[in-house]
Amino acid sequence: MNEKNNRVCCLYRVSTDKQVDHNTNNEADIPMQRKACHRFAEKMGWQIVHEEQEEGVSGHKVRAASRDKLQIIKDEARKGNFDILLVFMFDRIGRIADETPFVVEWFVKNGIRVWSTQEGEQRFDNHTDKLLNYIRFWQADGESEKTAIRTRTSLGQMVEEGHFKGGVAPYGYALVKSGRFNKKKHELFDLQVIPEEAAVVKLIFRKYVAEGYGAQRIATYLNNLGYRARTGKMWHHATIRGIVTNLTYTGVLRSGKSRSQVIPQLQIISPEQFERAQEIRTARANQAEETRTVPLNTKGESLLSGNVFCAHCGARLSLTTNGKYRRRADGTIDNVQRIRYVCYGKTRKQTDCDGQTGYTMHILDGIVEKVVREIFSKIRGIPREELVGRQYRQIQAERKMHLTEVTAKLQKAVQDVELLKAEVLKCLKGESAFSKEMLAAMIAEGETECAALEQSRQAAQAEVEQSAQQMETIAEQYDKLISWAQLFDSASPAAKKMIVNQLIKRVDVGRGYQVTITFHFSYQQFLDGLDTPLSA
Repeated sequence: MNEKNNRVCCLYRVSTDKQVDHNTNNEADIPMQRKACHRFAEKMGWQIVHEEQEEGVSGHKVRAASRDKLQIIKDEARKGNFDILLVFMFDRIGRIADETPFVVEWFVKNGIRVWSTQEGEQRFDNHTDKLLNYIRFWQADGESEKTAIRTRTSLGQMVEEGHFKGGVAPYGYALVKSGRFNKKKHELFDLQVIPEEAAVVKLIFRKYVAEGYGAQRIATYLNNLGYRARTGKMWHHATIRGIVTNLTYTGVLRSGKSRSQVIPQLQIISPEQFERAQEIRTARANQAEETRTVPLNTKGESLLSGNVFCAHCGARLSLTTNGKYRRRADGTIDNVQRIRYVCYGKTRKQTDCDGQTGYTMHILDGIVEKVVREIFSKIRGIPREELVGRQYRQIQAERKMHLTEVTAKLQKAVQDVELLKAEVLKCLKGESAFSKEMLAAMIAEGETECAALEQSRQAAQAEVEQSAQQMETIAEQYDKLISWAQLFDSASPAAKKMIVNQLIKRVDVGRGYQVTITFHFSYQQFLDGLDTPLSA
């Protein structure tokens, strides 16, 4: 064998960054792979001419086309710059059963011999070699999957027991030694709240949920106040989004589908506040008018944003601001800002609108705000037990009445079938006016009716049993309306806008400020329980 046929390219790969250096207690870390390959090449009389290493690349998850180092080696093979591809073990090339065998075969077909320091040369001289090659990587793929399952299960068990699964502590928390050790005798860490950072987390959720700030606006707000991220850098909107979606702030640890119980000492925000944040995220992603409960914009002084429409043409009204000059008594000029809701369809002549061009903001907002205050006033005037009990009793009475009716029909149908079955004996004795065929048909029809009525009875029974949940929902709506009523007078314009948009689906306004208010369905049902009508 001449010197040209002994040129070696080595590939080293580890799945995690921790395996790059020594002291990982893993025989397959990169330094160990390199030593083994160099020893093997020296033993075989080969010359190493090229080396590539992949750090933190999963051979089980990452396809060959996405592995830059492997593509470099393939390019070197095409150029004829080496003769032998040497790895510590064949699974360093990859662990994907439906791909890696063919990657190895590609090298062999292109004149490159593929060797492992532990398993020898991979050849393709016959069909058996191809089969063994496939089986080898099929087994490696299976081992990777088993490892992944064991890791997921282990991490899931950790969080279910209330322990941090590891990694970087989320903003708001610090890592503290737990006194527990893993199998490698490395001490594990738990989370502990950092009060200063927790205060910022609370501020972020308050701005997001109560005042409708978006991630970018919150980042700008924090930066302008002088707050900085843990790294000391300016806040970024992506970081804000990560915080808003992190369940850990409710005191619940998670890993995949596994969840811990609520850990009070880790709770920074309430579960209700977190759920509302997720609802807002979903509402913003879903721009459908029917489901949105978040204003399109919470900036500015206007109460209505994105949910006010022209009653004549249906076009959305948009805000415009212009100056109006007014001469004071002393002769000086005062520039007064005039803010109006303007019919977009009419101003752009996109619709045949016979309504007003625009409506003064403070007049229209005042009308809607009066209705909102009237709602809150009525709610405050009715004790919780009375209003909740009234609606609960009405729902429960209707469902029980329906259950009673269905049960009575079922009982009668069952009795009719029993009578028909009793008639069968008479028929056998020749004492019945019905034939066997007629009785069989009537009994079958009766049993079918009984089966249908039983299904209806079960459904009605389920509705009655759900009444307790209905009562809980009504109570939650009452509590939410009361909390809004208490906050509304002192709330910032942004917070008022959020409250109004959660309560009101849309406002249609026509000439002379004739206003029609449509509430979101859940609250419309609740408000229908009030005795006196609302005025707009």
